[in-house]
Amino acid sequence: MDSGSEARPKLAIPFYPDEQDEKGHYTTYTAELKIIADYSRLNFLQIEDLGLIEYMVYLRDAVIYNCNQSEKGREYLENCWILEQKKPDRKMLREKFQK
Repeated sequence: MDSGSEARPKLAIPFYPDEQDEKGHYTTYTAELKIIADYSRLNFLQIEDLGLIEYMVYLRDAVIYNCNQSEKGREYLENCWILEQKKPDRKMLREKFQK
């Protein structure tokens, strides 16, 4: 990872609110570590020694990788991507509304 001055997109974990998203009664404190460990094969101590940027890159990539393993996960990522768009897709809108 270089620290060049080029503009990079914000590192964010894909998130899309789900109507059926129920938290349950218990909270996990190491779930993110487990996700990164499974993806990177690093142990928890190695993960805790990572810098913040490296940690966030691993977490983001692990979440995206895991979501890509199922159809429902790919749909989730597609919805996340749609919510992140700031400019309208004019070509698709013209085709849909035939103008």
